[in-house]
Amino acid sequence: MKKLKIAVIYGSYRSDRMGIRAAKFCLNQLEGKCETVFLDAKKIDLPILDRMFKEYSEGEAPENLRKASEELHSSDAFVIVTGEYNHSFQPGLKNFLDHFQKEYLFKPSGILSYSAGSFGGVRVAVHARAALAELGMSSIPSIQPIPKISSALDSDGNAEDERLVKRFDRFASELLWYADALKPAREKGTPY
Repeated sequence: MKKLKIAVIYGSYRSDRMGIRAAKFCLNQLEGKCETVFLDAKKIDLPILDRMFKEYSEGEAPENLRKASEELHSSDAFVIVTGEYNHSFQPGLKNFLDHFQKEYLFKPSGILSYSAGSFGGVRVAVHARAALAELGMSSIPSIQPIPKISSALDSDGNAEDERLVKRFDRFASELLWYADALKPAREKGTPY
């Protein structure tokens, strides 16, 4: 079977983006386990949602939207890297996710949350699970919280505490298991 592809999706638009450390950590830890693609909502720069990708006629969608759709469509699973903003998603991440839907269908997602405080953004996971399920990419049971992001990871995404790496290995193994299990089922066909 072809190597699994995981899209790591990150959505902070802040100028001092601490969460980029979490995205780098995720990409570093997935290296060698699967193929990865990094989708940074700020760099892709989609407008506030007016039309979803599927609502454009063939060849009419803006180039950045088309390229993001292709990467999502070719992915077998997703890691959603999200900070906690008032107990919920970052607006840039939610806007990015809402531009697509069929690209996510019947593929698993994992939630990697982070925060400046000691909870690691776990409260956003409650909101994320519901939204991700509605988009068709139900989340795996485990989440990967990273508390105190500024001291937990360095600017290159290296963990200061090896326990974080161990927890991520379990999280990644679970996500890859679901991705591996669902891929052949999707290849046989989906209900719609």
